[in-house]
Amino acid sequence: MAKEKKGVRLEHISKIYKDPKTGKDFYAVKDQNLEIEPGSFVTLLGPSGCGKTTTLRMIAGFESPDEGEIYLGGEPINALTPNKRDTAMVFQSYALLPHYNIFDNVAYGLKLRKMDSETIKKKVTDILALVGLEGMENRMTNQLSGGQQQRVALARALVIEPGVLLFDEPLSNLDAKLRVSMRTEIRRIQQEAGITAVYVTHDQSEAMAISDKVIIMNKGIVEQVATPQEAYYYPNNKFVADFIGECNFLKAKVTGQDMVEIGGTAVKCATGSLSAGADCDVVLRPEGATLSDMGAIKGKVDYSCFMGAYQDYHIRIGESVIKIQDYNPKNKKIYKVGDEVYLNFEDNTLYAL
Repeated sequence: MAKEKKGVRLEHISKIYKDPKTGKDFYAVKDQNLEIEPGSFVTLLGPSGCGKTTTLRMIAGFESPDEGEIYLGGEPINALTPNKRDTAMVFQSYALLPHYNIFDNVAYGLKLRKMDSETIKKKVTDILALVGLEGMENRMTNQLSGGQQQRVALARALVIEPGVLLFDEPLSNLDAKLRVSMRTEIRRIQQEAGITAVYVTHDQSEAMAISDKVIIMNKGIVEQVATPQEAYYYPNNKFVADFIGECNFLKAKVTGQDMVEIGGTAVKCATGSLSAGADCDVVLRPEGATLSDMGAIKGKVDYSCFMGAYQDYHIRIGESVIKIQDYNPKNKKIYKVGDEVYLNFEDNTLYAL
């Protein structure tokens, strides 16, 4: 669909705002350096106020960086207004024209570009087929479901064939089930169109499901740029580990290469560049351990709840309580509150920070 796959590059980008309460300046985004590959799907992920939406709006041209330069396809674009940039935005609120039908909403940008009616008709028909709205051209937008309205907004952005497609939390107004189906559709459409996409969300599941890479932000700083798998299994720090999925932290001491001591017991653990004798936090995902009557580390069950696909446990080890999700519990022993148990760790599940 896109005429050219364009990448995005941010060089030392900062955005400074004034705090209305204190009157002092603060960095909403600080010294960002990012490289977004052409044709990739990249998500800016983080909690509210981390700078992800500000970053997206600077790429779009709705905000201007106070420091640094933004490049699109190798071209510096800081001085360009939003309509002069080879980008298109899909908004959280859809921003559809209420008095126009689907066809005219999608055709709006093409008419502004003075395209002839036959070209417009073909382009709109083709893009509506891509987003699953063929045959609905004459339907008014107030007759559409939330998911259909989002598809119209997506079609309107895609039809102008931008080099980069920008998404500002586009699914946050939809119910949970529709969000899951629409994120799958957005990923499918992006891949079929072959377009570069930059997506903003605070939803970790959404980011992991659709992204080639996630850019995890915190207080205006980029904490890690990685594939979803890398961020989940090999987080850069405790913030990333805690933000991407559920996580337990166990106090440990490095005893050697890929070995740590937890509560007096030596266990296998990826230690990276940490040297022997160093104190560390070991990242344990809830699905990374199983329970049995014998094993590596002894604990006591504080909580046990059947969740269908897994048994949800809280296990007390000394002063710490860790969460364990023991999957496929049907043919396993179910431990009750107060039971003594042992934790066993699967290979490559522990990671030291």
